[in-house]
Parts: sequence; structure tokens; C-alpha cells
Amino acid sequence: MHETPALPLNDGNRIPQIGFGVWRLEEDKAPEVVGAAIKAGYRHIDTAQGYENEAGVGEAIAQASIDRGELFITSKLRNGHQGYDSALRSLDESLARLKLDHLDLFLIHWPAPAHDRYVDTWKALVEAQKNGKVKSIGVSNFLPEHIQRIVDATGVVPAVNQIELHAAYQQRAIREWLQEHEIQIECYSPLGGQGSQLLEDDAIKDIAEAHGKSPAQVIIRWHLQQNLIVLPKSSKPERARDNFDVWDFTLTREDLDRIDALDRPDGKTLPEPNENNEMF
Repeated sequence: MHETPALPLNDGNRIPQIGFGVWRLEEDKAPEVVGAAIKAGYRHIDTAQGYENEAGVGEAIAQASIDRGELFITSKLRNGHQGYDSALRSLDESLARLKLDHLDLFLIHWPAPAHDRYVDTWKALVEAQKNGKVKSIGVSNFLPEHIQRIVDATGVVPAVNQIELHAAYQQRAIREWLQEHEIQIECYSPLGGQGSQLLEDDAIKDIAEAHGKSPAQVIIRWHLQQNLIVLPKSSKPERARDNFDVWDFTLTREDLDRIDALDRPDGKTLPEPNENNEMF
């Protein structure tokens, strides 16, 4: 079984470069699916309060025959729990559902700027990190202006920003900004998101055939070779295993250039960060 490379975070911790995403995974199926992912080699599990499956993920962690210290567990604060006191309470509730005494990473899921609570929320995460309930703290779906505001208010730079990023939506400008500020980039929907045609793209299929790999494995490898953290998800254990089997080949410079050329201005599949102000 291949050991996942770990990338350094700006707070001195490290994060496994490939993680298992559990968005849209039903609670009752989570123990089996996440358990199979851990058996396949995943050590980084990415959930969220809004996914409504933390208890199922916690069950899988409890049943896993490996030490807690070998796992990297992430959750995210739902928008409706933003605010200083409510964020701290909500973190405790996540820990209880997951049956954990700490998280490796806790993120603000969306900035929800119309409600203007994300600065106070960030202050709560800073406090939670000081108290040892979270090893690393970060954000998700934040734009540079949101990040700059929380850094100006606290002096604490997020360890990561988790954003939609795939070959059809490469976010080059924000990637450059995040890298300049030593914020690691986590990529959700790496295979293109709901309704994406990336897996059917002729260039991807050609590259996959040349390497004897699947289109999904090629896309995941494209992320890895750019030092991005990638979070593929699948409710099918065999596909999850395949998504992790990406360590025995290397894309050529020509391969990377062909995939880079797939970037599109309309490639985003989920809401823009400033538009999602739902307090779910």
C-alpha cells in the first residue's frame, strides 16, 4: 500500500496530498464506504457539518484498525453556525458526532459575506486551535479579499483554502495568490463536478490510454503533479481504490500542457463564493 505524500502547512503541520471526500454520502452508508477507503490506503478524510454524515464517518474511524494518529480528519462549519460563540459550540458538536477529541483541520465552509460573520467565526477557530481542539484551521470557497480581511483582523493566515478546482476550471489567478501567501490549495470536485464531461474528453482519454490508466486517474495525477491537494469522492469502493492508485505513473510535460488547455471561463459547477449566502 502506497503511503500518501504529505505537504507542509504554514502552521508547521502536514496534510496528506490525497483525501477522500464524502459530500452526498448518506449517513448510513458512511461507515462502510469510508471504512473501505481507509482500507484502500486513504488517510485523509474530508467531511462537513453540512454533509450530514459526520456520525457515520466517526463510526468508520472508530472501526478502523489503525491508530487515530495515522488519520487526518477534516470537517467544515456550516454557514448557519457562523459567529464566535456558535462556531465554538458547533465544533464541539462535530467532535461529539465524530467521536474525536480533536480535528486535524477545521474550515469555514463558505464566507457568506452578506451575513458578515466570517471574521468573528475565524477568531473562534483561532481560539479552538489554541485550545487544542483543532490542529490546523482554514477556509473553503474564500476569495483573496475574504482571506485578507481575516488575516488583518487576527494576524493568523489560514493553512488551506478548499476550492473548486479541476481541469475545466483551473483558477490560476487565485492559485497564484494563495501560493504567494503560503496557503495550501485543496481541490474539491477534482473530476469536474456534477454533469462534467471531463472524463469523456478526448485529450484526457488519449492520455489515459497512453499510460494504461483511467481518465479519472489521469485527472487526479494532474492535480498531484502541481502540488495541489486533491479530494476525489466516490460511494463505490472499487472506484475509490482506483482513484487512489495513481502513484505508479507520471504525466509528461506534453500531457500536462494538453490538460492545461482544457481550462474554460464557464467551467465552474458550484456557486460563486460571494453568491452562496444560504444559512444552511
